[in-house]
Amino acid sequence: MNTILVERNLSTGQTQQIVQGDITIEEVDAIVNAANEHLQHGGGVAWAIVRRGGDVIQTESDKWIKKHGLVSHAHPAWTSGGALPAKYIIHAVGPVWGDGDEDKKLADAVTGSLRVASELKCASISMPAISTGIFGFPKDRAAKIIFSAIEKYFINTQDSTLKNIRIVLFDDATIQPFLKVWDS
Repeated sequence: MNTILVERNLSTGQTQQIVQGDITIEEVDAIVNAANEHLQHGGGVAWAIVRRGGDVIQTESDKWIKKHGLVSHAHPAWTSGGALPAKYIIHAVGPVWGDGDEDKKLADAVTGSLRVASELKCASISMPAISTGIFGFPKDRAAKIIFSAIEKYFINTQDSTLKNIRIVLFDDATIQPFLKVWDS
């Protein structure tokens, strides 16, 4: 069971939460997968999503790549949720720490995910701490960028269908930096 740790209402009317738990059990319209540009879901959050959601997610991802090509930071792909409670999975490509322009790439991945969720008419979305695992992005820096990108998106997008944004974090090593930034 996932636990809401903190919650606030944005000035634009949406509710933003930090949740401790497992993104694969989130009962929301869409979850965000921290993906690579090839949509090969072999490790981290991506592996957990496919393991629980089923092979259909990888099959749909492969079809996406054949049709659209590699996935960019600013333009996430999406598939069904397979056997997951979420209807959709938005596959956001976060930056690898050290590749350059990481802050912009992370902000683009978050903004792109919110845009796709709204295009899919989603009211709720859950996202992980994109790029802070095997991609090595510093957690506190990522938290600042993720929170800022969410706020800027809604200030600039008055007609979004999204009402609830959940940042779902699995371990205490990620939760603590996110809570510290949240409180600052």
